[in-house]
Amino acid sequence: MSSLAQPLAASLVQSVDWLAIAPPTLTAVVGLVVLVADLFVADARKPLLGWASATGLAASALLLLPLLDGDRSTFCVNGTHACSYTADRFTLVIQFLVLGGALLAALLSVTALKDADRQLPEGEYWFLLLSSAAGAALLPASRDLATLIVALEVASLPAFALVGIRHGDKKSSEAALKFFLSSVTATAVSLLGISFVYATTGTLYLTQVADRIQHVDGQLHTLAQTGVVLTLVGFAFKTAAVPFHFWVPDTYVGAPLPIAAYLSVVGKAVGFSGLILVTVVAFPSYADVWGPALAVLAALTMTVGNVGALRQQATRAYSAVRLLAWSSVGQAGYLLVPIAAAAYSDNAEHSIGSTVAYALMYAAVNLGAFAMAALVGRTRSANRLTDYRGLYASNPIAALLLAFFLLCLAGLPPGIIGLFAKVTVFSAAVDAGLGWLAVVMAVNVVIALFYYLQWTALLFRSPEGEPVKHHLPGPLTAAITLTGVLGIALSGAPQLVLRFAGTALF
Repeated sequence: MSSLAQPLAASLVQSVDWLAIAPPTLTAVVGLVVLVADLFVADARKPLLGWASATGLAASALLLLPLLDGDRSTFCVNGTHACSYTADRFTLVIQFLVLGGALLAALLSVTALKDADRQLPEGEYWFLLLSSAAGAALLPASRDLATLIVALEVASLPAFALVGIRHGDKKSSEAALKFFLSSVTATAVSLLGISFVYATTGTLYLTQVADRIQHVDGQLHTLAQTGVVLTLVGFAFKTAAVPFHFWVPDTYVGAPLPIAAYLSVVGKAVGFSGLILVTVVAFPSYADVWGPALAVLAALTMTVGNVGALRQQATRAYSAVRLLAWSSVGQAGYLLVPIAAAAYSDNAEHSIGSTVAYALMYAAVNLGAFAMAALVGRTRSANRLTDYRGLYASNPIAALLLAFFLLCLAGLPPGIIGLFAKVTVFSAAVDAGLGWLAVVMAVNVVIALFYYLQWTALLFRSPEGEPVKHHLPGPLTAAITLTGVLGIALSGAPQLVLRFAGTALF
């Protein structure tokens, strides 16, 4: 009996590639260290926790460099190619986006927490941000459905708390509750879908699911099809795709501004990387189901997002943040286009590369726009669009940078990287034979031009009163400078993004 048990036990023992899992692991460890350190650090020295968190995120991003020499997998089933964690090119690019986005959000947070004058619990704030970033970094490396859902929830649960972290603020509490309830519902639906997929295939590993779901018994075909659709719902929610977008404007307004910036970039990276893994890796044989569904979702999402942004009244409180929120919904529609195109394309990897390239561009310039909103919000707490009128008169460099970020989002020169990213998405749709979707996207790009240019024009108009001087603290200056340098460098050499975004999912 024991002789049979020993080989069985040996087959269950897995070696761990610690270097492969180092980036998300270090982020989680730093989060725990910061939480414990908060108990012993005096109130006057609490800002050190923020700098320790930012340093931890930077170190985690640097740990991606040793992984560039080749694909690494760990937590594998012996004798098979089924692994739970894979650090390939796709994983590393998304982890770079996640950790870089979290680092910029951390720099914005250092200033926001100082301005809050101890009204926000600093130790808990940094622990929650790092925990969420660790889950977000784990997700693109996940190669089984269970790890995918765990990573999704580790990224999401701390984000609920961060949105509602302002004690006694009704707007913040309402935003957190709306975000929480809608997210939990989407996750429950996704878990039901995964249980259906497991019932029909007998495995949770993405590569094994892809093989077995093609040969499902005829009686279970409908169950498998339902499982595929329900599994996609959770990830569609995270991308803020219509009709799962309704939480976005209120959540962005209710959350601290650095958290809104974090959700707009890192939250989307989580949703899109999960959606890519589920569709292209796990369910390629069901492309006839998810391809048309994602194409319709993309068209609806970009249209609803851009129309919502167009309807924002410049004098309404928080209209600048609301415009960025609706704009991010519209941008999510563009990001969905290449994933839908992958269902019709002979070269799915090329299509996915377009989404990753667009996500990298969007991350840099959208974080820059949120950083500028954080700057103006320090003196104009209502953050109306009208508060940006005459910004050039009081701070020319800030106005020029914000104009550059908005033109990048619109896809206009000198924001060449925005134009380049939109062209790659257009070409992915046209190459896949989705001409109607390319037309819808073209119409939406024209709609978006109106509200981006309207905001840009405000920056250079004569101020209504005395120009407001905006003080630039060091961390905020660093965040604005980083995003500005990145956006300008990529506009000078946009081909670098596509080269960097080359993925290896297969």
